[in-house]
Amino acid sequence: MVERWRKETHTFHLLEGEMTITLKDVAMLTELPIDGDAIIESSQKPLNGWGQFISERLGINIPEEAEEGRRVPPLHKSMLLIPWLVRTVGELPEDATDAQIERYARIYLICLVGGFLFPNKSGGNMHCMWLRVLLGDWDEIGRKSWGSACLAMIYSELCKCTDPKTKQAGGPMFILQLWVWEHLPTFAPICPANSWGPDEPLRQWAYGARWIGAITSGTSLDGYSQHLDRLEFNEVTF
Repeated sequence: MVERWRKETHTFHLLEGEMTITLKDVAMLTELPIDGDAIIESSQKPLNGWGQFISERLGINIPEEAEEGRRVPPLHKSMLLIPWLVRTVGELPEDATDAQIERYARIYLICLVGGFLFPNKSGGNMHCMWLRVLLGDWDEIGRKSWGSACLAMIYSELCKCTDPKTKQAGGPMFILQLWVWEHLPTFAPICPANSWGPDEPLRQWAYGARWIGAITSGTSLDGYSQHLDRLEFNEVTF
């Protein structure tokens, strides 16, 4: 699909016409909010640096030296190493206070946002600009338009991939994968039969959750490209 992306229009150009992933798609597939305030926090360092910013809000002192086997420290050029953060905080105590529970909840969100929703190409580092939201006002976190931020990053990464020199893409590409499975059914894996028992309550899942446990099979890049070239109109769900 990356080969079919055109940054001039932010659409995929197929033989059958143009298509693109929309905010409605993101909302339905993930249930991420698309209303609310835009995430427009600055990427500039705080006055006292990101290390002090994190220390004041999480009570964690970040070492200036690199761990054994790594070339750079856990905080380097505004990038925070998420696996280091997880190892440092350990497990939540059974007798945890409310303050400790909130601290661990924020760290969980850091892992979710930095490692799943907005991963960079390294897969383990997160830009500290996200901490302005995740370590800020607790009630404001849920009021942000996370779905809009995901879509913006997908567009940005796809546009970068139009450069032949680009080898990898970051961002929430799992959303794009789900979108392809929904709109190009012949590319989709076998969808599992998620049945509900008579006594089970109705599960309020995101629509994309129906692909949990899907049976996928490997296909080469050339195979996918040839498949796209042979697509017929009735094989596309616009």
